Amino acid sequence: MTEPVTPIERESMEVDVVIIGAGPAGLATACRLMQLATEKALELSVVVLEKAAAVGDHILSGAVIEPTALNELFPDWAERGAPLNTPVTRDEIYFFNNAKKATKIPNALAPRTMHNQGNYIVSLGQVVRWLGEQAESLGVEIYPGFPASEVLFNDTGAVKGVATGEMGVAKDGQRKGAYEPGMELHAKYTVFAEGCRGHLGKQLIDQYDLAHEKSPQHYGIGLKELWRVSPDCHEPGLVVHGAGWPLSENKASGGAFLYHLEDCQVALGLIVDLNYTNPHLSPFDELQRFKTHTRIAPTLAGGERLSYGARAITKGGFNSLPKMSLPGAFLVGCDAGTLNFAKIKGTHTAMKSGMLAAETIVEVLLEGDPGGKDHTHYDSHMRCSWLHPELKSARNFGPALHKFGPYVGGAFNYVDQNWLRGKMPFTLKDNTWDHDSLVTTDSAVPIEYPRPDGVLTFDKNSSVFLTNTNHEEDQPAHLQLADSEIPLAVNLPRWAEPAQRYCPAGVYEIVDEGAVQRFQINAQNCIHCKTCDIKDPSQNITWVTPEGGGGPSYSAM
Repeated sequence: MTEPVTPIERESMEVDVVIIGAGPAGLATACRLMQLATEKALELSVVVLEKAAAVGDHILSGAVIEPTALNELFPDWAERGAPLNTPVTRDEIYFFNNAKKATKIPNALAPRTMHNQGNYIVSLGQVVRWLGEQAESLGVEIYPGFPASEVLFNDTGAVKGVATGEMGVAKDGQRKGAYEPGMELHAKYTVFAEGCRGHLGKQLIDQYDLAHEKSPQHYGIGLKELWRVSPDCHEPGLVVHGAGWPLSENKASGGAFLYHLEDCQVALGLIVDLNYTNPHLSPFDELQRFKTHTRIAPTLAGGERLSYGARAITKGGFNSLPKMSLPGAFLVGCDAGTLNFAKIKGTHTAMKSGMLAAETIVEVLLEGDPGGKDHTHYDSHMRCSWLHPELKSARNFGPALHKFGPYVGGAFNYVDQNWLRGKMPFTLKDNTWDHDSLVTTDSAVPIEYPRPDGVLTFDKNSSVFLTNTNHEEDQPAHLQLADSEIPLAVNLPRWAEPAQRYCPAGVYEIVDEGAVQRFQINAQNCIHCKTCDIKDPSQNITWVTPEGGGGPSYSAM
């Protein structure tokens, strides 16, 4: 029998503000806090905790960004060397009818939110690294490799900070030789900027009922590859968006993108809405199929795949937006769900939500606030900014597509966005949960995916290799099952457990051991996309932070 482990008292550190996550929202919060502190002659200590080994390592996005928030935060960003190197030159939008045919949508008939004039094609990871440099130059302390694993509360139930995870704990819970206890960071205010499906943000939304009377949050999984292509196939600044095939074959929805960056690089990907119904569907394999389309394959001919990654996307928008303030804390960015689905963009809205949190915090600290309060006037600040009306104007976009499909829903969105500027006199709602959408396997059409050719299409293992993901093998599982019997509760065929399909990294497997089947979790493959936490129909899987520094290392995603 394993001996119980004697608790070790954690050291603590007192700061004014602790921010969880060094992504666009968290770093914009940190930068704005220090700008205002300098402007108001306020002494302020700000710490950012980041679970990745280095700032930017876990960042993955398309990405075409709108510079609205960046213009406000750093009006001189170009002089500061921000890596926004490729302005959008033109847009192309397609409906992919089948594997060989695509209908080009005239830009005049597309929702105005799909136009990208004035925007930039970027590597969001590089932008985030640059933001980290700006934050540190302003006096922010950033601690990469230190994931926040636990929320701390004071005697009144307000958030008083977080604790970082232990290091050097074995799978069996025993301490290894290099054991280090976690540290507590106590703060007047804590800002949660973990990104989509942040595991602490998820707990707080439930604990404080922050999503009361809101539509269920909705998600997609975004899968992306970065390629270097022939100069003859490259047009810097070209943005291609599309919908339809291959997802439409299985009555799934989502969209595709192909962005031409500098240096003969293109970013291509597929976003699969996680409300799909067929348990046989594999988002990873749908991406591989997409690349074979006659409008896409010629661009990649003779090219080289450089990187691969996947990340869940919070896309419920305005109708699903929880209350973003709570006692002692704020939720910002995709931890709350500020992405504008109509624009397919969330960087500028995430940054703005963090900047507004920073302005609220400095405002109350200047008044002598000791911390720990629920500053509901954060919502008032948001309503007085451009963020609230922008998100509200996009409130019908996703529900229209979900309810009416791409044709009727697209027409609805054209009228709503182009004619009425998002001011339709009613609001469509989508009150279904993504994890409730799967039908049983015996009522679904099986999907047979072609074998990868290793030139244009690839398997999961070779793709995960490109993510540079790594976890210490002898550590407690960060993919936790509430009930280990559920995946094999009934004797189903090998393909029945949907986790092995929806996971884009081969983490979940059903392994045959003679006459017995075993559910296997290859946690070392996990690329932190959070899809399992979202899509699992029994809500049996919970993603928690692994040991600090674990996960993917995206160099240019």
